[in-house]
This record gives sequence, structure tokens and C-alpha cells, in this order.
Amino acid sequence: MTESAAYHFVIADDHPLFRGALRQTIELLYAGATISEVGTLEDAASVLDSQDEIDLVLLDLSMPGMRGFSGLMYLRAQYQGVPVVIVSATEDPPTIRRCMELGASGFIPKSLGIEVIRDAVAEVMEGGTWTPPDVDLSEEDGEIADMLRRLASLTPQQVRVLMMLSTGLLNKQIAYELSVSEATVKAHVSAILQKLGVDSRTQAVIAAAKIEQGQWPAVPVR
Repeated sequence: MTESAAYHFVIADDHPLFRGALRQTIELLYAGATISEVGTLEDAASVLDSQDEIDLVLLDLSMPGMRGFSGLMYLRAQYQGVPVVIVSATEDPPTIRRCMELGASGFIPKSLGIEVIRDAVAEVMEGGTWTPPDVDLSEEDGEIADMLRRLASLTPQQVRVLMMLSTGLLNKQIAYELSVSEATVKAHVSAILQKLGVDSRTQAVIAAAKIEQGQWPAVPVR
């Protein structure tokens, strides 16, 4: 088996035509590699759960289940050893900066040509990171960067609890959904408040809502 044939890629995008284009690009780079195609965040997580060795996830920022930056946050927290590259129709610098702050290994605009996408994937597979060279990635306002770092510090279960809080679920309901005790949920909520530097679950929910809208979570920071 050649080295490239041992690779396993996940293409997570809800547009079949674009998935096909990405597949062809990867096949040209890594002949014989295993490529899994999915169209939702839930399906991407299922593949990652069922496979021991995934080398790269190419992730659409707006496919079903992503909910703004929360999907990226969840994948980076749950599967820390797997590089995630965002492939998105969005090209605005703040979105690219925030994705990189939240642990993405690269950000590839869909408008770029196949050759550029190929070079970007190769760069990440060699252990580097890739973003459009003409995008200014200098650090944002200190308060924004601080909150993004706080969000990135949440554990996978804390991310899930925060997203459930944002849908209005009570601790008892969250405990049922996660098959844990209500005391465990309360402990998660306390940890979330501490990590986000907010005083109430209402402020945490405001932050979660902003994340899901792809916006800066403008909540008071202690």
C-alpha cells in the first residue's frame, strides 16, 4: 500500500457537485486515498466516531447542523487530533480569523481555483496551516480574541451543554438528552460560566446565540 492510499479524508459539504470537485482534487493529490462524503455535521461526527484514523476534514461552514461557529468548535473539541480545514463561500476576513482562532488548520474560499485548493490541502497535510495570502490575520481587538480563546477552551460536553442551553432546555432535559445526572449538568454549566467569564446562564445563552449566527459574542467579560 502506498503512503497516499493509507490516508482517509472526510469531505463535509451539503452540495454534491462541490463535494465531487473536492474529491477529484484529493484523488489527484493522493491516489488511492479513502474519501468519505457527508452532507451534515451529524454525519461527519458519525464518520469520525467510527474510524480510528482520519487525516483531514474539509468542512463547509454553512451546511446543516453547523450553526455558525459552534459546529467547528464541537469538532475541534471532540476530535482534537484531526485537522479541520474550512471550505466556505464566505470570504470576509473576520470569519477567517475567528475560524483560525477556534482551531481550524486552514480556510479555503470556494471561489479559488482547483490548483490553489490542491496546494492548500497539501500544505495542511504537511503539518502547516493555510489561509488566503491576501487576508490580514493580525489579531483582532483584545477583548474579542480573549473571548474566542475562552470559547475554544470548552470541552466537547460543555459545547453540547451550551448549545442545548441556547435552545431553552432546562438542566433536567439536558441531563436526559446526554444520559447524565442533573448534578453533572449543573457542574458543566458552572464550568461554562467560569470559562466564558460571565455571571449567568442568560449571558452564556446570549454568547451561544451570537456564535450560531457567526457573530462576535458581545457579552460582558469579567
